[in-house]
Amino acid sequence: MRIPFAQIDAFADAPFVGNPAAVLPLSAWPDDTLLQAIASENNLSETAFIVPAPANDAADFELRWFTPAAEVALCGHATLASGHFVLSSDTTIDRVRFATRQAGMLEVARRGAGYEMALPAWRPKPKPLGAIVAALGVEAVETLWHDKGYALVIVADEAAVRAAAPDGRAIKALGPIVHIVAAHGESADIVSRVFTDFYDIPEDPVTGSAHAVMAPYWADVLGRDTFSAFQASARGGRIGCRVAGDRILLTGECVTVIEGTYLLP
Repeated sequence: MRIPFAQIDAFADAPFVGNPAAVLPLSAWPDDTLLQAIASENNLSETAFIVPAPANDAADFELRWFTPAAEVALCGHATLASGHFVLSSDTTIDRVRFATRQAGMLEVARRGAGYEMALPAWRPKPKPLGAIVAALGVEAVETLWHDKGYALVIVADEAAVRAAAPDGRAIKALGPIVHIVAAHGESADIVSRVFTDFYDIPEDPVTGSAHAVMAPYWADVLGRDTFSAFQASARGGRIGCRVAGDRILLTGECVTVIEGTYLLP
């Protein structure tokens, strides 16, 4: 079996920044154990697999995402990378739609030098998160939760976001949770970091799904629907955010850095 493979830096305007994702196009879904084995072999924050959707379907492709440890409900940066993979291969189309198992229909469209991606707006609700705050090693101003497994911890300022020193073992023990630390920023309207040790990703470089959770909250706080975001990981990444009803529109660029072929028995 030969499977084409591309490694793409998402939310990046140059190689080696943003968040790397692998994208593999398949003709049909193999056993999940193979998908997970490939994702573990890649050892990237996400590996995306796409399969052509049925001819009568509203989507162009079906899409699934795997970390090195598990399948996830939503991955923004690997969706953006998948859109880049398809749209850079076919310049006759301007948008691509992906059917997903837990996040509904997602879309990536060309926008200038980059892309605009539509994700569901997953509005978090206030909830005490004492164990999570302790594991993150921060002083929380506000804590919120979304039932898809997203913890949003608001801290005082950008300096507090950058100074977060989480206990990875404690975070992993809390289970399949995406831990977000965020604040009103100086280098952008909002600045965040994201920790996902349960998925074998100690710090995710740039997390689209985290912004699907954060954007509704920050739209209320900032009093506007459009704003800029920066994820302050070591690689870093800038994201344009716009809240549009029940959708979050994120903008960013992508760079393909590796192309190759998986050779499987």
